[in-house]
Amino acid sequence: MSKVLDKTNTPKDLKILSRNELVQLCGEIRQQMLLRLSMTGGHVGSNLAVIEATVALHYVFNSPVDKIIFDVSHQCYTHKLLTGRKAAYTDPAEFASVSGFTNPVESEYDIFSIGHTSTAISLACGMAKGRDVKGESHNVIAVVGDGALSGGEAFEGLNNAAALGSNIILIVNDNDMSIAENHGGLYQNLRMLRETDGKAPCNLFRALGFDYFFVRDGNDLNEIADVLENVKDTDHPVIIHMCTVKGKGYLSAELDRENWHYMGPFDIDTGKLKCEAAPVETYEALTAVYLADKMRKDPTVTAITAGTPKVLGFEEELRKQFPKQFLDVGIAEGHAVAFASGIAKAGAKPVFGVSSSFLQRTYDQLSSDLALNKSPAVILVFFAGISGGSQTHMGVFDISLAANIPGIIYLAPTCKEEYFSMLEWGLNQQEHPVIIRVPGVETVSRDAALLSDYGYPAKYEIVEHGEAVAILALGKFFELGEKVREKLEEDHGIHATLINPRYASAVDKEMLNALPGYGHEMVVTLEDGVIDGGFGEKIARFYGTSSIKVLNFGAKKEFVNHVAVEEQYFRYRLTPEQIVSDILEEIRI
Repeated sequence: MSKVLDKTNTPKDLKILSRNELVQLCGEIRQQMLLRLSMTGGHVGSNLAVIEATVALHYVFNSPVDKIIFDVSHQCYTHKLLTGRKAAYTDPAEFASVSGFTNPVESEYDIFSIGHTSTAISLACGMAKGRDVKGESHNVIAVVGDGALSGGEAFEGLNNAAALGSNIILIVNDNDMSIAENHGGLYQNLRMLRETDGKAPCNLFRALGFDYFFVRDGNDLNEIADVLENVKDTDHPVIIHMCTVKGKGYLSAELDRENWHYMGPFDIDTGKLKCEAAPVETYEALTAVYLADKMRKDPTVTAITAGTPKVLGFEEELRKQFPKQFLDVGIAEGHAVAFASGIAKAGAKPVFGVSSSFLQRTYDQLSSDLALNKSPAVILVFFAGISGGSQTHMGVFDISLAANIPGIIYLAPTCKEEYFSMLEWGLNQQEHPVIIRVPGVETVSRDAALLSDYGYPAKYEIVEHGEAVAILALGKFFELGEKVREKLEEDHGIHATLINPRYASAVDKEMLNALPGYGHEMVVTLEDGVIDGGFGEKIARFYGTSSIKVLNFGAKKEFVNHVAVEEQYFRYRLTPEQIVSDILEEIRI
């Protein structure tokens, strides 16, 4: 039997295929997708779930004239394969040629660059309104996972879309799963609709004003294609509630949906990772142990996640031990911050764990709901710093975003001892909202000078007394500061001062004022984040009218998509050799 995939390169090729050939194509794509994922890793469960739906979408609609917007877009692999990028999924030499999310730079079929959830409905509303005011007539389709519906923007988008009065088609891909299990009242209604084949009288979508269609088996190409053909070119807002199986067609992924949401390279036959990393001590795992101990001893201690429980190290079994104290609010980071503020105001002790790239979704709540009200909640920011991942998941903006909000104490520990010292203080104090920037994934240990109080005024730590040059190495970049200091001394005879600033949000005026008196003529700041609005600029501003020269080292303000960390370090002059070279050049001047 000839492979249908061999002759399928663009959506136009789908139009001439029979339904039986389309079904065969789906099977071939699943087989090829598994082969590719087993070699590269990636979002396994979400992509295997939507193969039939994606083929049906491109078969029925006329993309890119008709606009298809994938929420999060971590389920876009079949879409990319069908839209001129097949080699990226069939030729190992081309596997790295595309990103894991939609990207307009790659193809006109990708409408937006999206990597965060709950945004597609709002984007689709805007596309539909833009179409209407221009007098055009194409379809606008948003593909939204059920987990995405827990985000506040999704509710706002649904409210707007229902009243649009023109063509907009929203496909709710319901696999009864987010990254982990779903949480929230709306999922009771989704469950009721699934159990009644969409016939339950209580229907969230109909209540909002949508024309509602239920698809029992979204992994049946014919069933989903029939419904899509029925709603194509509609003149009013439509919801298609489509049930799929996360990880469809690969038993390991179907049985363990949480762990197979994203997986590294694996052996298809066994489902085991090809390269099992040697066990290392991680901040996530230690955080889980610490919080679990606190929660057992104190019922007011609560751990909060916005749909990513493993950020805090809480695996499923551990979550079950704390049904009232481990709180998953769904993928709703803004709500999580306000929720934590309320818990703190009520006299309890909330700890919210969040990835750096998702903290940016919370700015108004950080400012108005948390800081303005001086709620003593603790926020732990994981996966911060320069990374080689997608431009949608950059972790370099959190310092400039949060450390400049009045009242927030933003701490940057250098090691696990300092991290837990800060966390212990933050959990027990009652005066400030506290954010702690977790220093990496694998733990680092050192004999840090710990404080009993990390409140204001800020108190920096002088780790090594020297002269001429003072190096302020923040958080994770403390190790880089050590290397720079060693290189200055060993290669150039300059005995520099090394300082651990501890605080990303404040300066130690007493220490900074004292440095010139000890023979320092230059201050160097190192931070694993963007320089603009960052920690280093606070130091530069402090010394602005003095004779002290200040050099700021950090990331450039830009979006970076899948660029190796080492390459970015070189680009930003963050290698010890480059930093020392820049210091020497300024000293000689």
